[in-house]
Amino acid sequence: MKGYKNVGVELNLSQLMYQLYEWHILRKLNPENMPKHVALIMDGNRRFSKIQGHIDVKKGHKFGVETLEKVLNWSIDLGIEIVTAYAFSTKNFNRPKDEVDGLMSLFNKNFKRIVSHEKIHKNEVKVKVVGRIDLLPDELKKSIEEAEKATEKYNKRLFNLAIGYDGRLEIVDAIKKIVDEFKNGEIDIDDINEDLVSKNLYTAGLDDPNLIIRTSGEERLSGFLLWQSSYSELYFCDSFWPELRKIDFLRAIRSYQERERRLGT
Repeated sequence: MKGYKNVGVELNLSQLMYQLYEWHILRKLNPENMPKHVALIMDGNRRFSKIQGHIDVKKGHKFGVETLEKVLNWSIDLGIEIVTAYAFSTKNFNRPKDEVDGLMSLFNKNFKRIVSHEKIHKNEVKVKVVGRIDLLPDELKKSIEEAEKATEKYNKRLFNLAIGYDGRLEIVDAIKKIVDEFKNGEIDIDDINEDLVSKNLYTAGLDDPNLIIRTSGEERLSGFLLWQSSYSELYFCDSFWPELRKIDFLRAIRSYQERERRLGT
């Protein structure tokens, strides 16, 4: 019994130290220098499943959804206005059918939840999907439409989920739209500039991300927001996405605030 008691004391002490460190970082953050737009590359769900004793990869993705909800809550508390999360790329369709079907089902379930999600509506969060929605199953497309419609009047905060997304494909699609406008006589050749390209991206109308966070220790963008990330600050975290802690997120924000942003250099 004595050994169990010592373990309990050590856990409580560890939790206390964690809370104190979290509080220490939080109190030093400058509310006036919060990134307006944070983008997330949620990497590591599959590897997390393996290190947990080879649990079903679909369960790893489920844990990932729970982490995303926590991050959204932390972002709301910190006053971050826009969150964009990379959930599923066009290349992910090449994964095993069982995993892809499980992800589509998980997306569908959670978009249905958004329609009546108390915190989403209380905090007036507008939900939008960016990517090739036409590639998604009909049932999921319907759930996305319902979630977007249920939140379309909100403008305080914005949550974007990139599904069926690829940064190069996004730029190609934008070029096609611009070419059509030119062919139809809607624009002249001299009208084509950076602003026009931005207006034709999936993220049209959004501020570019100030900070992009990637988990799992990988240090690349993997085709995420290639055009929009030109001047974004990048932060790479070793934790797999499902095990991301609030303290990890706060460290990313602290790192952002400590940097001297020099656009163009």
